[in-house]
Formats: sequence, structure tokens, C-alpha cells
Amino acid sequence: MAETILIDKNLSLGEQYQQLLLQIKSLLDKKENLISNLSNLTASLKHTFEKISWVGFYLFDGTNLYLGPFQGKVACTNIEIGKGVCGTSALKKETIIVQDVNKFPGHIFCDADSKSEIVVPILKDGNLFGVLDLDSAEYNSFDEIDKEYLEEIVGFLSLKIL
Repeated sequence: MAETILIDKNLSLGEQYQQLLLQIKSLLDKKENLISNLSNLTASLKHTFEKISWVGFYLFDGTNLYLGPFQGKVACTNIEIGKGVCGTSALKKETIIVQDVNKFPGHIFCDADSKSEIVVPILKDGNLFGVLDLDSAEYNSFDEIDKEYLEEIVGFLSLKIL
């Protein structure tokens, strides 16, 4: 099955997310394999927003976060809870926006080109499932609009797909 995500790049960031969210809701299907759904979600985000240099999931195995489906350069495969941006987001169960990764204490440099990052925790029934991690090769790439819509996408994922 071939799917196409169509986003009007002339729209505002929020409007692009609104278009993407509608299409993600029809693309992802609980009856499909979870890895397939997560893979299509990462591809949708990567190909919608040029500012994203890397996007992927780190999934919680009960102890650590391990690399899941992603788009971008090869990545760290295992992150301790509480370490780096992903581990801190997982520990606090809150979204973290980092405008300059060089200023984040303990940042894990999986990709030396990464300059800014946003990490959104994925919770299922209050329990940590993993995190959605987005990196950019530019500083100050992510803001409250990204946070709002990425949290909405993760909420849909948690309620309807996991």
C-alpha cells in the first residue's frame, strides 16, 4: 500500500501540523503492526518539515530507552532514564524543548550536527511507553507550536494505536 502525505508548505507551521494530523489519523491503523505505524509516523514528520534532521522513537523496555523506528543518521541505541534530553523527558514525563543542545547539561551527542531538539514522552495509561525525539541541524528550530501539535500526535498514538 502506497500512501502520500500532502502538506501545503505555504501554510503557517500550525496549519501544516493541522494538515499532517488529519492525514496521520487516516494513515495509522491499530490493526497494522506497531513498528509499521511508528515507521510511517517518523517518515511523515521527516518529509513534512525540512527543519527536522532526525526523528525517531526511543521505546522503554522497563529499564532503559532503546532505539525504535527513525529517519535520519544512525543513532544511539540505548539511553538511560534521566540521561540526555530523551532520558530526562522520560524521567520527568514532560516535553522538553532545547534551543541549543550545547547548553543542555549531559546532552548525548548521537549526531554532531544536531543543534536543537524536542522530545515528547509517550505515556500509555500513565506509564512510560517511550519518547518521540526530533533533532534539527539549526539552533532554535522548535517552539510551543511544535510542542502543542507533537503532543497531540503522541496523544493520538497513545489512545488509538498503542
